Amino acid sequence: MLSLYQKYWRTVFDIGIIALTVWLTMYIFSYLYNLATPVFLSFLVFWIIEPLARLLNRWGLRKSIASGISVLLFTLVILAIFVGLGFVFTQQIIQLSEDLPKYTAQLQEQISNITGNLQGRIEALPPGIEDKLNDAITFVTNQGATWAGVFLTWLAGFLTSFSSFVLNFSIAIILAYFLSLEIETWKQLSKERSPKTLKIAFEFLRNNVFKGIGAYLKAQGKLISITFGVIFVALLALGVNNAFSIALLAGFFDVLPLLGVNTLFIPWIAYLFITGETNLAIWLTGLLLVVTLTRQILEPRITGQTVGVSAFTMLAFMMVSLSLFGVAGLILAPILMILLKALYDQGYFNKWIRYPREEFIVPPLAPQQSELVVPADKDRP
Repeated sequence: MLSLYQKYWRTVFDIGIIALTVWLTMYIFSYLYNLATPVFLSFLVFWIIEPLARLLNRWGLRKSIASGISVLLFTLVILAIFVGLGFVFTQQIIQLSEDLPKYTAQLQEQISNITGNLQGRIEALPPGIEDKLNDAITFVTNQGATWAGVFLTWLAGFLTSFSSFVLNFSIAIILAYFLSLEIETWKQLSKERSPKTLKIAFEFLRNNVFKGIGAYLKAQGKLISITFGVIFVALLALGVNNAFSIALLAGFFDVLPLLGVNTLFIPWIAYLFITGETNLAIWLTGLLLVVTLTRQILEPRITGQTVGVSAFTMLAFMMVSLSLFGVAGLILAPILMILLKALYDQGYFNKWIRYPREEFIVPPLAPQQSELVVPADKDRP
């Protein structure tokens, strides 16, 4: 045991330093995010409005007017989404949560009928098996209805009581406008007065992280929009109630790695088969297959090698970050994961973490691309 400690104490120490750095980054970001949420939101708004503002400025408009037009259009679009889609979605979610007890009663009645028929046909079935099955099924369905009701009620409450978010977002829009006016000044100051080490680190982040995050968000936005559109049109054609809310929920679940629309559709299809709505269940099964195959075909084409992080790793890191640091951790998790992946791909972990070389045939932290050249020390972030 002592020899094991002697061999690997440096490795454990180096990994601990990196883990501590990641934890401190998450902690500081979550603290600052809670302290100055509008400032962080303003960077997101600026990222959205700046392309149009630059385009109008190149066409001859003053930057203040160009930024004002871009902010105005952005605000109108956001208001339309919040007021229009938010109202429809909230109303349909509230209606769906109110109908859950009725659906639960239908499920229990159908299962009771199936159990009764089964007991009548099989004489060897114990006498009290129907009551036991009914009790178990009632518990499961009530528990599922309770969880679904809590989730839907929370979702409706979240959409109807986001006054603090609206206030922060409004301030963020104003901050983004002024940032759009002053961005060239800030760029000039950072170019002239920032230390070289910070410039190298920022260049590394810009080339390996920021571009990856932007491309990843655009790709996911396209995929989610396709999923939402296909499901919404299909549900409208099938005459399903609350089609918009269901399609929007499917788009929300589609964001989550590993889970996807299966989280919504599989329990729904199972319920329809049990309650005897076989025709709709078959159509929804076909729709699920179409959506899944479409995403499997389009995702490699649209996303490509944008992130290069497995879905399990990304989801696990996001869940841990959410538990430890809340919403701020959830926001920062993909950025840190892409940064760690970039550091690994470029061989920095292989240089930073010491380990007994004689223990391994292939260095465990070496990049998989053997042809990859590690930058010189002066180029390190």
